[in-house]
Amino acid sequence: MIWPVFIIISFSYAILSGNLETLNSAIFESTSDAISLCISLLGTICLWNGIMQIANKTTLIDKLTKLLNPILNLLFPEIKKNKPIKKEISMNMIANILGLGNAATPLGLKAMKSMQKENPKKDTLTNSMLVFIVLNTASIQIIPTTVIAIRNSLGSENPTKIVFPVWIATICAAVARNNYCYVINKI
Repeated sequence: MIWPVFIIISFSYAILSGNLETLNSAIFESTSDAISLCISLLGTICLWNGIMQIANKTTLIDKLTKLLNPILNLLFPEIKKNKPIKKEISMNMIANILGLGNAATPLGLKAMKSMQKENPKKDTLTNSMLVFIVLNTASIQIIPTTVIAIRNSLGSENPTKIVFPVWIATICAAVARNNYCYVINKI
């Protein structure tokens, strides 16, 4: 509802102010920029999705899952003994840590689907599902590759300058969301 209203207002204003040609050229420029951005990001997405698939086929994910095991057991006590779900959660967390939101999304959906199969109350989220949503939404990142790729494609002089602020923002988001879920869960 909002977008069509904005578009109608924009066209109306452009017609009334005599800037219809400027609006027209802005539309074509922005679509061209959007296509260029999508093409440049496609390479990055394909690369990291491929690396995640290769890692899944090797023992690397199993080793990383073992490394994350103490954290997973602390955060997800309900699934301590469920190795397949822990592996799916690990893959999602690794993709998020590497800043691969596009790779993390299908992995997160797969993990949620597996947790839902184990859920005794199908119409209610388990604590593990809530914690997973919080962590996935906060997307704690060490290397925000997608943001770096976008900044690089737009000609940033220092595309990696965003790394430290991303660390702060994602940690704050994870802590805030986790506390919020804890409070909501107690109510």
